Formats: sequence, C-alpha cells, structure tokens
Amino acid sequence: MANPVLPSSGVLSPLGLDSVRVLPGFWGDRIVLNNEVTIAHCQEWEEREGWIGNFRGERPRRGREFSDSEIYKLLEAMAWADHPGLPALAEVVAQAQEGDGYLNTRWSGSRYTDFEWGHELYCYGHLIQAGVARLRMHGEDQLTQVVTRAADHVCRRFMDTDETCGHPVIEMALVELYRATGTERYLEMARRFVERRGLPALADIPFGRGYYQDDLPVRQAQVFRGHVVRALYLASGVVDVAVETGDQELLKAVESQWERTVARRTYLTGGMGSRHADESYGEDWELPPDRAYNETCASIASIMLSHRLLLATGDARYADLAERTMYNMLATGVALDGKSFFYVNPLQVRVPATPLDGVNHAAEGGLRSPWFDVSCCPNNIARTLASLPAYVAAARDGGVLIHHLTPAEIRSGRLALRVETGYPWQGSVSVRVLEDGEGRIGLRVPAWATDATLAHVPVSSPDAPLPDGPLIRPVNPGYAYVEGPWRAGDEIRLELPMRPRWTVPDRRIDALRGSAAVERGPLVYCAESVADEPPLAGVTALVDPPVEHETDGVVELEVGARLASGGNGSWPYGAARPPEEGAGVRLRLVPYHRWGNRGPATMRVWLPTI
Repeated sequence: MANPVLPSSGVLSPLGLDSVRVLPGFWGDRIVLNNEVTIAHCQEWEEREGWIGNFRGERPRRGREFSDSEIYKLLEAMAWADHPGLPALAEVVAQAQEGDGYLNTRWSGSRYTDFEWGHELYCYGHLIQAGVARLRMHGEDQLTQVVTRAADHVCRRFMDTDETCGHPVIEMALVELYRATGTERYLEMARRFVERRGLPALADIPFGRGYYQDDLPVRQAQVFRGHVVRALYLASGVVDVAVETGDQELLKAVESQWERTVARRTYLTGGMGSRHADESYGEDWELPPDRAYNETCASIASIMLSHRLLLATGDARYADLAERTMYNMLATGVALDGKSFFYVNPLQVRVPATPLDGVNHAAEGGLRSPWFDVSCCPNNIARTLASLPAYVAAARDGGVLIHHLTPAEIRSGRLALRVETGYPWQGSVSVRVLEDGEGRIGLRVPAWATDATLAHVPVSSPDAPLPDGPLIRPVNPGYAYVEGPWRAGDEIRLELPMRPRWTVPDRRIDALRGSAAVERGPLVYCAESVADEPPLAGVTALVDPPVEHETDGVVELEVGARLASGGNGSWPYGAARPPEEGAGVRLRLVPYHRWGNRGPATMRVWLPTI
C-alpha cells in the first residue's frame, strides 16, 4: 500500500495514495502546486547551491553537514508524486555509496566521529524514508537497493554498541523499512536506538542533554522538551516501535507526554517551540507570540506524531491537533505560488521584513524566502504535501473513517465514496456512495463544532430537506457514524457551524493576558497591516461578532478596534486607570496561512482587548 506509515497493528488501518485521491479544493490545489512547482523549485535550488553536486564528488563540498538529508527528502517527495525526475537523481546518489553501504558526502573518511552534531544516522533516516516511499509506489529499483544496503550497514555497525544520533529520525525510518520488507533486524535496531537514548548515550553540550532528549530514558519523560523537531521525530519512532512490539507501556508514555505538551506548550496555530536559541520548547505556559519559533519542520513532525497516535488508538483528539496544525502551520509554511517558505512562524511581527530574492542566511524573518542555508522546511513541505492523501482516511472493521474533510474519492473494501465540500471556508460536507456496498462510514466532527448535525439521505429520498428533514440528528465532536448497507447514490450530509469565534488564552500564559484571537472553523485569523493599512501597534480590539467578507472563495473577517493615541510621557508605567479611548477603526483579519503574501507587513494573531 502506498502509505508513509503502515503499522501492522493498531485500532485503525490507514488508507494510502492508492485508495484516496484528493480532488480540487483547499488541499487538492496545494498538492498539485507542490507536485508541479515546489518539487522542481527544491531541485533547482539544491543544484544551484551544490548540494546535489556533493554526490558527484564536486569539490569543495558545499552545504551544512546534514545537507545530504535534503536530497533524500526531495527524493521522497518525488517518490510519492511519481515524479519522472526521480531515477536520474537516484543515480547521482547511488554513485556516492561505498562498498559496505556507507553513504555520506560530509563524513566519508572520518566516519562516526561526532554523534552529537554529525547527523550521519539522521541522514540515513531520511534516505530510508525515501526508499520506503519508492518501494511502495513503484517497487524495487536502484534507489531501494541503495537504501537496503545503507540500512544493513547501520545494523552491522550499531546493533551491539551503545551509540545513537543527536538528531532522531532513524528510528521511525527503520521501523517503516521493517514494515515494508519484513526484515526483523530493522525493527530490532530501531528498538535498541529508542531504549539506549537517555542512559545517556551522548555527550553533554551547552544546551544540555535535554536538547536531544538524552537526559532521561523515553519511558521516564513527562513532557516533550528540548529541540522540537528532534523531540517529535523521536516520539514518532517510539510510537512505531511500541506498536510493532506490542509495548503498551511505551505507547502510554508517549500519549502522556503528548497530552501535557499540547495542554501547556502548544500555540493556538498548533505550532510548537518558543525559544530561538536552541529551537526548543519552553517551560509550561511559556508561549510568547512575537518570539514564537514554531519551525515549519516541527509542525510537520507534530502532524506525523498525531497521525501515528490516531492510528494506534482511534482517538479523534489526535486528528483534531493534526487538522489545526495542517491548516495553520503546514499551509502557512509555503507561499501561494509554491516558491517561497517560512522557516519560523511567529504569531506577531512588529516590523515589516525586507524582501529577499536569494538565500536567507537566518531562519527569522517576516517574509517567506525562496531558500535557506538550512533548507529542511521546503523539502519537508514537499514530501508532506506529496503524501498528504494518506492522512485523509482509514479503515476500521470493514468500514471507513474520514479524518480530514476535503474533496476526495475514497475506496476501501466494499465501499467507494466521493467527498464534496468547500471546507474550510464552508461547513457543508457531503459523502456520496458511488457503488452498492457494506460497512460503517464515520466522519470526524472537529472539537470546535459543538452544534454540528448529520443526516443520512438514502437514494430513494434524494430531496430530503435539510436541516429539518426527519433523518437529521445532532452529533458531538469525535467520530459520527452511519451504518450500511449502502446503495449507489446514498448520501451523508454533515453540517458544521462556521461562525467566527473569539478565543481567549489560559491566564497562566503570561504573554497573552488581556488579549483574544479569532478563529473560524479550523482556521486561526490574524490582523495584517500592509502599506497604508492601520498600524497594529497600540490597537485594542472590540470583542463584538466579526463580520464576514468572501472574495474569490476566501473568507476574511472584520472587527471593530480602537487605535490608542501616541503617548508622549517620559515613563510607560503608572497608577491603574481606565484604558484610553482612541480613534475607531475597522480591522481586517485574514486567515493566518495567507498572511505575508501581499508584501512586507506587520501581523498579530492575539489582539489586546483591554
């Protein structure tokens, strides 16, 4: 099955790219843009920067010590997209592999001398993931042979040591290769990598061993900490190992860590990571909007972990976080033209950024960049969007569960379905049965949809009125089910409330007291000030019902606000007093994923209300 995650057990069985076809719409349009534009853009820049040339032996070697991994992520994207350029790029990679399977353009000749920062095993992890994608989409070929030789080398070299890599990813890659090939040593190698982390297995560093999750064994940790991408990649691998070995204690440990992290260390957008210095989580409730790091790769890692936990448990809360992160982080990370990207994703930008046409030598910035010195995010976006259909639905007990509400055609067992919806802009979702069949159909009702309704409209009564028809019923957040058998033409209609809503933060988040944000459906909105629009400094929002405006299918919002007059005092503190009255303005709010597409701007998600 063409799927990046294919567990042999668990509550749900994922449906892959051979079972789900995403149709034009919010995600379908982005998948097409990714496959036709973004993948080519990434390959062009990797050639331009010399990262692909490293595999040809071009000297001097260019790029960071982990730049090989970016070519491997690109290969994975190409594999899921069935891109015609894959064989030629795989040939370039293959020529750099050494006789015993070792493959790294930076460390050949001085192998495994820096486990903390060398990223050798990390690079193998992404290579293996590319090989699994190729194997499942195409079958064995040169790339898959390169991958199995590399994986065999890793097992020979590391099976009986106490070493591991400072950047996890090899763990989940090896488990997936085991799932694809049935070769037991790959699973055992992954299990040993998981169990030896935190003993400790790595040297101490200025950031502390917690930076790469080597301060505590996985089973003892209470929350995700340290470098966010490392933490989430490790947790994903831990879930994979737990599922394949039947280790419920290990699985429960990750579930508990996820729960506390989501409750105390996650931004409204689903982003994670509040510290720039080490790209890490902060402490509980440390969620400053303007200093949010929220790396795009971290959001992708969060989606990967939530998806794995969803498959293992069937609990809809994991799909809820995945949806929030997909619409407000994954979609934000790439521009509408598919050719520039955010590395970090703050929730407030105070000063408009300077446009950049070339390489961004720093991760920060209020405008998307075409490329970075460390361009993990563009390639990560490319491989995620290329494989996104595999996240949409799953099979359970002969039926189908639809996690993510997007236009699609889904086939599983005796069910063939077509999903039609204008989501996330509209709340109507129609699931039409294409052929006679059997099995229960479930649709996820998002956590925010507290007054949703569901109707089953049999083919014999296609004109059943809504919302007052006799078959309509209220449904709670979670999965709503309708039982078969089915006749071709039967329909399920889900209606979700799409009213804008004000959201307030937990009072323990110091940086957000006295502020509120606006959400609509799964989307977080933000105020964006471009050119001559009202400045955002000193703005105070009026918490009245937002007004909706739809343009070309995109819903924007408008709220009332006041702009405080500029003070001229010599000290910004004093006795408590009523808030200043200022000039009234109408504040335009745009979906967060669309901000930064109109040029340099200031932006804020959380609006002061007092």
